[in-house]
Order: sequence, then C-alpha cells, then structure tokens
Amino acid sequence: MTLDELNQASAGQRADFFHNQCAASRWIERMVASAPFASKEAVLIAARQHWGSMNETDWREAFDGHPMIGNIDSLRAKYQSSRGHSSKEQSGVEAASDATLQALADENQAYLDRHGFIFIVFASGKSAGQMLDQLRARIHNSTGQELKLAAAQQLKITLLRLDTQITCN
Repeated sequence: MTLDELNQASAGQRADFFHNQCAASRWIERMVASAPFASKEAVLIAARQHWGSMNETDWREAFDGHPMIGNIDSLRAKYQSSRGHSSKEQSGVEAASDATLQALADENQAYLDRHGFIFIVFASGKSAGQMLDQLRARIHNSTGQELKLAAAQQLKITLLRLDTQITCN
C-alpha cells in the first residue's frame, strides 16, 4: 500500500491494514486516529509511540494474532489475513529437520503452558535452530520478564511489517 492510499483510505480500511500488522485493538485505534501521515517514517514513529503506551492486556492481544512458530497449518487456518507475513517471517523453519520442528512444537507448548501466551520472537533471518535456542534460553524467565521481552519482539515485528507494507508514492 502506498502512503497516499493509506492516508486516503477510510477509517475501517486503515483499521484492517493496521490489524494485519499488529492485532492489539487499542494500538490499531490509535494508529487509525493518527492519520494522515506525512511520511513512512511518521507511521513508524506513531507505531513506536502508541506501542509504548500499551499494557499487558494489549500485548497479549497482539500475541494472540500470531501462530506458534513452525505451526504452518494453524498459520493458514487461523491467521488468513496475516499469513503472508508470518510465513515469510518464519521462513527459517521451512528447512528445519523433523527433530527440530518437533522440538519447536513441544517447547512452544511448554512455553504456552508456563507463561499463558505463545513464544514471540523476531524470527526474520533466524533459522529454526536459532529460534529453538532462544526459546530454550527464555522459557525459564518469569512471566513478567517474558511479557516485556515478547512486547519488545512484537514491536520489532510490527515495525518490519509496516516498513515492508508501506511504499513511498
């Protein structure tokens, strides 16, 4: 989408666009209200500022907008609108061995059981093994620590999505 298209879109269309970048409702509302944007950088600045005012409820809502890393079937079924993002972001999983994929599935479930939300990591450019190593390194953190780490990862994911989805006129 071009910056002009984003600025000229209806509030509902902008909400749909921003929802595909991040599923937190309050963040979406604030992004929609921030339009029009003078530049792509202005969109990214607004995204950072609004994310900075979010709380645990918002973070968890955003996390719910992601499939578990490596779970391509759930990605296709549940996250139709953002699946292009997630499959590109998780492309490091495609070449993984069956053992690594099974370990990712098992340890993602253990993480969910422990913390109450899925493991969120900025996956772009990471192999399945690297993501598994990060999951293993973080799983024993407190849930409070993980919420903050996952929120920071969510922001990186959202900014990447916005940067790649908005083109200059």
